[in-house]
Amino acid sequence: MKLIGSTTSPYVRRIRILLGEDPYEFVNLDIYGEGRDELRRNNPALKIPMIEDDGQELFDSRIIARYLSAKQNRDPLTWDQENQLTLVDAANDSAVTLLLSKKSGVDVDADIMFFNLQRERIMTTLRTLAAQVDDGGFETWDYPAICLYCLVDWLDFRDIVDFSGVESLVAFRDARKDKPWVAQTDPRQNQTV
Repeated sequence: MKLIGSTTSPYVRRIRILLGEDPYEFVNLDIYGEGRDELRRNNPALKIPMIEDDGQELFDSRIIARYLSAKQNRDPLTWDQENQLTLVDAANDSAVTLLLSKKSGVDVDADIMFFNLQRERIMTTLRTLAAQVDDGGFETWDYPAICLYCLVDWLDFRDIVDFSGVESLVAFRDARKDKPWVAQTDPRQNQTV
């Protein structure tokens, strides 16, 4: 099994944590630099993570997680868990948009509808996720909890949001720093992008 990604991607990190002890080769790419050609060769969607396993290629973290969960004999996600993932992914997608725009020299703090909508989506979903954390919705260390952990830690790492009003997300993250594979996948180590 080969996982192609970047050590700084929250989408890749969630898959690395899910893989845990499973044997795999990790190809760490700088997808905006020298690794771009390899990404083009391996994933026509130009996304990470991407996995190759026994001739099967998968191009998206959500599909990869389903594939790995089936291989690991995990229960399929419930509809509520799927909704949790949708919220996590919505915030994550908007945050990535802001980060890439900022790295491209765009003023993402300007009063522009597109960026206002991204910030609104991030904070609305974070408030909903914080309420779910407060209600015990992420107590089990399962795939949705792993994804939430990776999102919150990445937002903090990239300094994208002010966690005022959603402090329970930071507490959630801090309480899980010792979970398996969390320290080994910290984006602050071996940064590529």
